[in-house]
Amino acid sequence: MGNVKELNHPLITHKLAILRDKNTGTKEFRELIGELAMLLCFEALSDVKLEDVEIETPIEKYKTGKFDESKYAFIPILRAGLGMLDGVLSVVPNAKVGHIGMYRDEETFKPVNYFFKVPKDIENKTVILLDPMLATGGSCNDAIDLLKEKGVKNIKFLCIIAAPEGIEEVNKKNSDIPIYCAHIDNHLNKNKYICPGLGDAGDRIFGTK
Repeated sequence: MGNVKELNHPLITHKLAILRDKNTGTKEFRELIGELAMLLCFEALSDVKLEDVEIETPIEKYKTGKFDESKYAFIPILRAGLGMLDGVLSVVPNAKVGHIGMYRDEETFKPVNYFFKVPKDIENKTVILLDPMLATGGSCNDAIDLLKEKGVKNIKFLCIIAAPEGIEEVNKKNSDIPIYCAHIDNHLNKNKYICPGLGDAGDRIFGTK
């Protein structure tokens, strides 16, 4: 499946089972999205370069490692990506935050861009894109293209569920971008929804349906 990392862990499988259930309520669904985003963030940042520092514990001086959190930026793709934001910020609370607004045209199934706001010096940061669902790959590719136009060179994409078609599309157009997901599902249906999926993530996060 190209440059994609699927997290295989019993805890993630358990949380996904609750997340997928149509009877799971808005509060629990929202909390689970955040928890899964946090776990994905741990994996995505496993290659962080630490700087040597010396600190003083209550007992003695100690040499260890730290990294500059401000060199990272989380950018949710609106609106569903907002559901992942608190989870990743719990891991890197001093990261900067941007927003990319897109919605899917219900006739063409293609993304329509309507908002783009990113932190200063974004080209010098590691950017982590957030979207619970990687379906057709259109929104992901458009977001990546917008960031690359701004000079961003280090981009990672985090999603909860990915479809093989979406992964293939991102790998085709942006093979340099690593994808981290909790699970790769079976396929897209005729309406371009992921199967078995979990429904419309945005509606379930915000309780709009």
